[in-house]
Amino acid sequence: MAAGSRAVPDHRTDSERAGWLREAIALWHGQPLGGLPGDWAARTRETWRQHHLDASVAWGRAELRRGDPDAVIGAFTALADENPFEEPVAAVLLRALHSAGRSAGALERYATIRRRLGDDLGTEPGPELQQVHQAILCGDPDPVPRPATPAAVVRTRGVPAQLPADVGAFTGREREQLVLDAVVTRQAAGSSTSMPIVAISGTAGVGKTALAVHWGHRVAARFPDGQIYLDLRGYDPAEPVSAADALVRLLTAVGVSDRLIPPEVDERAARYRTEIAGRRMLIVLDNTSSVEQVRPLLPGSSSCMVIVTSRDTLAGLVALHSARRIELDLLSPEEATGLLRHLIGPRMDAEPAAARALTVLCARLPLALRIAAELVVGQLTRPLTALVRELSDEQTRLELLDSGDDPHAAVTAVFSWSVAKLQADAARTFGLLGLHPGPDLDLYGVAALTGGGLAETRRILARLVRAYLIQPTRAGRYGMHDLLRVYAASLVADSERAAVAAGDRHGEALALLGIGTALMQICRFGAAVERLTESAEMFRQQGDPIGEARALNTLGVAHRAWGRLAAAAPYHHAALRLFRRAGELSGEARAHSGAGRAHHALGNRLLARAHCTRALRIFHELDIRDTPQLGKLRAVIDGRD
Repeated sequence: MAAGSRAVPDHRTDSERAGWLREAIALWHGQPLGGLPGDWAARTRETWRQHHLDASVAWGRAELRRGDPDAVIGAFTALADENPFEEPVAAVLLRALHSAGRSAGALERYATIRRRLGDDLGTEPGPELQQVHQAILCGDPDPVPRPATPAAVVRTRGVPAQLPADVGAFTGREREQLVLDAVVTRQAAGSSTSMPIVAISGTAGVGKTALAVHWGHRVAARFPDGQIYLDLRGYDPAEPVSAADALVRLLTAVGVSDRLIPPEVDERAARYRTEIAGRRMLIVLDNTSSVEQVRPLLPGSSSCMVIVTSRDTLAGLVALHSARRIELDLLSPEEATGLLRHLIGPRMDAEPAAARALTVLCARLPLALRIAAELVVGQLTRPLTALVRELSDEQTRLELLDSGDDPHAAVTAVFSWSVAKLQADAARTFGLLGLHPGPDLDLYGVAALTGGGLAETRRILARLVRAYLIQPTRAGRYGMHDLLRVYAASLVADSERAAVAAGDRHGEALALLGIGTALMQICRFGAAVERLTESAEMFRQQGDPIGEARALNTLGVAHRAWGRLAAAAPYHHAALRLFRRAGELSGEARAHSGAGRAHHALGNRLLARAHCTRALRIFHELDIRDTPQLGKLRAVIDGRD
């Protein structure tokens, strides 16, 4: 019922919305699955708790829109006290106090919330709370978001044809097109009631968008109700398109007037699904960064087909939505030669050996081949062998494969957008892998190269594989194509190059961290704390905040294991600040986890739950879901540990 209330049609009144939600909330009694042990029960309890809070927030907003702030204040004062770190709950209470003429009380409560978030979690209030605060300061008489007002406007249902122009000289990808053909053929035969989704994934510049657009043009007649194309800018220097903005564009594309677009994301998604139900449409969601970005944009009708492109594997889309994944690899030697022949014409036959060398130097990457072909065509009197000679120099290869003012047609630019999505430790590992002279490395070799532990290195390698920045080559080994290798090596600073070649104080700090961790595991806590303290100081002197944070966080674990509970939490808090400044999400999650467990051991249950909840959310953002550590976090959140 709570989920249904978020999709109430536009003609429903706020009173009806509030009534639906009030009935849903009244069904909540005690703790769901109380006393039932296990991770599944803990996850389910947390999910239902969040549903209860979401329904409460939606009810509070509806009551405020219908002008009853006193009812909201009565219910939300206790709810906010019980959930001091749930910002949507606090925002509704602040709005209610302001609407009831108690603005001073609202500002006082905001100050308390801000202080508590800063002191306990080291964060500032989020955008919604800040907006409410500003509205109160400005004397806005009605800071409550309102739904769109229904209007008797006739909707125009045109047939969108939004696919970009087809790619010239499209070559190869026959197998992938056959897969797409089979999907649409099965859909037309009505052999499945589920909506067909195809996820095209692969490394930067490999031609994901080109394949989706080319195939879309080829089969456009099979989608008589139109084709929608939306660039979500998931890997782009500009801000990614939010679900809210994307839904506005999708609703506009199918003919919904601006005035009829609902204010809430859930309501927009429901309206979008309603509008395209039964329509035979192709929807291309290009340049997607994550499953979370694309999930609200999926239709509910099996009459539509969705193609999603991404530099991520989008594992959740395959697992939860039965998407068919097409992984685009580099072009085969024959396809690369064919593409170059299309682009440069007779010069291919005049210098066949140089042309083959050109495909190798471009790593058979379509984007690089097209840029190289432009260089050839732009210098008709220059032999191919001269260009091959220039590209053979790794120092100038990436500079040459830059087509000028368009960053979307520059190899280094498109590579950089993939690397920008990585956490700091993964980006550093990617760069160091570029320095390795061989074709590939195994897990142990990567750990030795980076100075990381095996478990951490395994996680980082999985993230790089998922981002298509490296690829498994043989059993347990990893490599990258030559252009990525050259680019990766260019990211490594001269100082780190020297460290990799000869070892330095950084290596000593890493060694001390490893020794301290090993000593802790055999319960020699005093010696462990000494080595870890030395390690943290060395990292600090070298200006390595992530290394320092790792050492400090491990010091917190050591003190906790040693029984020095009061000393443990400050180390986790110090590590948390450093990880956050460095943008190191996985470290931030581990520091929150350590702080939560330290506070739990000290009996600070509220702080423990807040830190563990933050840790769990970050681990979920990183797609880390089923580990013993997460089970311990859920136990603390659930009060079972």
